[in-house]
Amino acid sequence: MSQPIKRDPSLQPLSREHHYGLLLSWKIREGFKREVPPERIKKYTNWFWENHLAPHFQFEESYIFPILGNKHKDIKRAVKEHRRLTRLFTNTEKPKKNLSLIVEELAAHIRFEERILFKEVEKIATPTQLNIIEKEHSKSIIESWEDKFWIKEENYFL
Repeated sequence: MSQPIKRDPSLQPLSREHHYGLLLSWKIREGFKREVPPERIKKYTNWFWENHLAPHFQFEESYIFPILGNKHKDIKRAVKEHRRLTRLFTNTEKPKKNLSLIVEELAAHIRFEERILFKEVEKIATPTQLNIIEKEHSKSIIESWEDKFWIKEENYFL
């Protein structure tokens, strides 16, 4: 088992958001296991996208990525993955296929950012840059979705 990554306190809220992204992938997989109609799962992923993931991507692109610069190979990769995930989340055709791709690609993207990109940012970010990130990022995820399709029915009301 790998050790948890020690993250600079200014980046910890973003890492927590990454945790919720991984949890989204798990919820989609659980929905598939329970044979939940893809349209029902898609309603949740639409809500999650609009309320959490799209703003998270925007924050990273505005405050995190400029630290390394647009020409950095890891930033190019992250931006490309953001664009790909945006297309998957906003595509209304073939919901089951797109949800399956989201499960895999979102998890891989988050692991890349946590294991590689954020480490690079921490190496070169100035205290001023880290303070700006901490000051500008104040959002916490509040789960207010009522249709918990990923929970077994007998545990639903616990």
